[in-house]
Amino acid sequence: MSGTPQFSVVSGATVHDVLDGHEQDIVDLVARAYSAHGRLQTVNPPSYFLRFPDRPDSRIIALPASLGAEFGVDGIKWISSFPANITSGLPRASAVLILNDHDTGYPFACLESSIVSATRTAASAALAADRLHAGRERPRRVTFFGTGLIARYIHRYLSGTGWEFDTISVYDHAAEYARSFADYVSGTGHSDTVVVVDDAETAVRTSDLIIFATTAGEPHVKDVEWFAHNPTVLHISLRDLSPEIILSSTNIVDDVEHCLKAQTSPHLAEQAAGDRSFIDGTLYDVLENKVRIPADRPVVFSPFGLGVLDLAVGAHVYSEATRRGLVTPVPGFFHDLSRYA
Repeated sequence: MSGTPQFSVVSGATVHDVLDGHEQDIVDLVARAYSAHGRLQTVNPPSYFLRFPDRPDSRIIALPASLGAEFGVDGIKWISSFPANITSGLPRASAVLILNDHDTGYPFACLESSIVSATRTAASAALAADRLHAGRERPRRVTFFGTGLIARYIHRYLSGTGWEFDTISVYDHAAEYARSFADYVSGTGHSDTVVVVDDAETAVRTSDLIIFATTAGEPHVKDVEWFAHNPTVLHISLRDLSPEIILSSTNIVDDVEHCLKAQTSPHLAEQAAGDRSFIDGTLYDVLENKVRIPADRPVVFSPFGLGVLDLAVGAHVYSEATRRGLVTPVPGFFHDLSRYA
């Protein structure tokens, strides 16, 4: 940044337009961000949770981060989760992403970020699903636990990166949500493969790839025997599985320190086991072929969600939107720029 600092806004419509149809490119981008993080070229402090005594199920989270290497951008995501929104037809989560200039620290853009957040989460899930099956046959039966925005984006990113399924099972505690999600999936060209499942046990036992994208606050899937067929689990919502299931599985996380906190299932497993030896590695380790994925145990990927991924996707959106002339400058946003006015 040189000269007078400028500040711009990037709308959700623009974010969508820039990202839509580029699933493999974004997965590759997220892989590079994970590589930068694994090589210690990032700063990714703990997330900060704003909670409300009168609304215990709601929260707003701040994810500050700095992403070096090829990216050179700092910033923060401010994302709210209000599950009660669903009953009024609003999405559970809303967010903004602030990008800061790496040299001056001046914020230069604000992006609508629920789409950025869902995209980086889905790209991370698709990346993990792909690399965890490197050299192995991809699963043909998938189940979605939870049927909101994140589930929709994960389905889009799996489809957009070449995954094909014989059966797509859908399970949600609310039958109407399950039916709506099944209708959505059917409308994307999978009408002959979608099944709404009425009970959690059947949903687990009949799938080889299981995706948890719920709002669960504590474990609700507890029977180790349900996983005797050794499926791959994308444990996106982090709090669905009992410690016993975690301890009986191969466990891959995005970042050990981030994931083993805030009463996540891996955190509960650490408390039960007394140590962290059940963690087999990070996704970066998988990308670098430092971890062998066995076929005789369930494999669970538990990503806490790293702010550096939001920066990678957000900076890409800003750059491309600027190239297309789609950002909205805010004239005079920085007003008093003289040290001695």
